Amino acid sequence: MLSEQIAALVQYGISSGLLPECEKIYTTNLLLDLFREDEYTEPETVPEESLENILKHLLDEACRRGIIEDSITYRDLFDTKIMNCLTPRPSQVQQTFWQKYQESPKAATDYFYKLSQDSDYIRRYRVCKDQKWKVDSEYGEIDITINLSKPEKDPKAIAAARNSKTAAYPKCQLCMENEGYAGRVNHPARENHRIIPITINGSRWGFQYSPYVYYNEHCIVLNGEHVPMKIDRAAFMKLFDFVRQFPHYFLGSNADLPIVGGSILSHDHFQGGNYTFAMAKAPIEIPVTIPGYEDVESGILKWPLSVLRIRHKDPERLIDLADHVLQEWRNYTDADAFIFAETDGEPHNTITPIARRKGDMYELDLTLRNNITTKEHPLGVFHPHAELHHIKKENIGLIEVMGLAVLPSRLKAEMAELKKFILAGKDPASDETLAKHADWVKAFLPRYSSVTEENIEHILQQEIGKVFVKVLEDAGVYKCTKEGREAFLKFVRTL
Repeated sequence: MLSEQIAALVQYGISSGLLPECEKIYTTNLLLDLFREDEYTEPETVPEESLENILKHLLDEACRRGIIEDSITYRDLFDTKIMNCLTPRPSQVQQTFWQKYQESPKAATDYFYKLSQDSDYIRRYRVCKDQKWKVDSEYGEIDITINLSKPEKDPKAIAAARNSKTAAYPKCQLCMENEGYAGRVNHPARENHRIIPITINGSRWGFQYSPYVYYNEHCIVLNGEHVPMKIDRAAFMKLFDFVRQFPHYFLGSNADLPIVGGSILSHDHFQGGNYTFAMAKAPIEIPVTIPGYEDVESGILKWPLSVLRIRHKDPERLIDLADHVLQEWRNYTDADAFIFAETDGEPHNTITPIARRKGDMYELDLTLRNNITTKEHPLGVFHPHAELHHIKKENIGLIEVMGLAVLPSRLKAEMAELKKFILAGKDPASDETLAKHADWVKAFLPRYSSVTEENIEHILQQEIGKVFVKVLEDAGVYKCTKEGREAFLKFVRTL
């Protein structure tokens, strides 16, 4: 059985292009060593199975032999070790990437993205389980996802992590030191992970893909040093340096303050990829002219968050203007619009920037953010308000800003149960888990003359989408109203 599955995995490696034929014996022996096995019999026929099934058989065998505990965390640590036996060394990956780059930047990223999937760093069979759909809105077609590709922690691993000593290596999950790291119960295995070193704005950076792939070719560009995120002139320079090198990708940054920032503020990084979000398609609603930058096409975007779009053929002009906008916004207060640059010495204003190329034009979207809190809104005034937390409570980061909802995995089970309650005419308030959705259901159900088993899924998807649009509107520092536009223009006039 073990010989057959090892043979199947090695054949997968050869067929996918991970392994050259000449490394067949070498890889077989690496795998035998992992399983503490001295004997091997070449099977007459190699079973044709998916990578997911091959790995399942091998992990079951590792559990049977007592090599690992049978839990999702330990299985993930071990299957990464298995796949590292097939994955080319970093130097080989880098060499091939830059050879492909000579053909075109897209050829290079196509190669690297496929390798990241073939090596199981991106687990295709988990990513495909994510629930995805689109919802029409007055701001364009919004993307909705319920993320199921990130595995839940199992109780054994949680207990083990609690009892394990705190490690300072790697410093975080974005550090370059993750490449090839075996992982532990409180840090994911990265043995089959590869990073392409790149130079951004004269400094050492890394280019990799996200293992969870929230959208097509979801990449992460990370600082070679473990330094905090910072939105400044240099950040704009880095964004444009990247899109100059990879013109088919956009690149953006989370904001650099808590609440409105990303999940990892301790390590400077950007996110990008080969995907067109609703925000990128949004038109300029109010063109504006900024003194000293009359040659730069500028305007307020028709978008629920407060976005100033600037466009020019010369990225240096956009960098200069973006820095000007940032400096003004950092220090801007308008009490009538409840915008405060700082309270009690704590700064509140920052920007979420997104850069892209469109033909010979460079484009930069500057999303104005503010993280002030109040007693009424302790998680943030410009954050999803409490009545929306049953769907989305988490921070609104770069990906959501652009129009893609990354919703928690709990919603899959909750929506499945909610369907049953609605079809049976039962009140969700009677169920402890579903009670938080009761007011929402009560509000939207009367809008539908007929709710059946055939349309309930579509109804829930549409209504979740509507909630997410409200989430985005809550995050906008200036609302899409007459008063909101006037307050936005009041800031623009300070430029």
